[in-house]
Amino acid sequence: MKKKIKGIARDALKFVLEVSASSHPKEFAGMLYETDGIITDIDVPITQSSNVSAVMNLFMLPVSPHTVGSVHSHPSGALQPSDADIRLFMQSGNCHIIVGYPYDTTSWACYDRIGDRRKLDVLDIEIEESAVYKDIQETFGGEDD
Repeated sequence: MKKKIKGIARDALKFVLEVSASSHPKEFAGMLYETDGIITDIDVPITQSSNVSAVMNLFMLPVSPHTVGSVHSHPSGALQPSDADIRLFMQSGNCHIIVGYPYDTTSWACYDRIGDRRKLDVLDIEIEESAVYKDIQETFGGEDD
């Protein structure tokens, strides 16, 4: 089932930009998760990264109905997805973000699963406890148990 994504929380986008900048000149890669149709969480799996690619071990990620896509950086600054990017896009979700150098609020773009650019609003919301975190607590038990 395709989820209707309303946008990305400004703090989530800020996290993506900061991690991408700190990884430079190597690529950063992660997965995007939503709560109530808003991207609020980024999972950063073990990644093999270089100046030209980042390979995520997708099998190591938790299976979640909240997964909506991927995010990765292009240290070159180019925002167009490569053929390899589109192959990744087709594996998970319909909302994929590419961020490029200099990793500021204007150096990113969002694409659908076939690589067409799509609009993604940046929303000023307060991120409370996410649905992803709640799922993990329910699965593995919380601190209050």
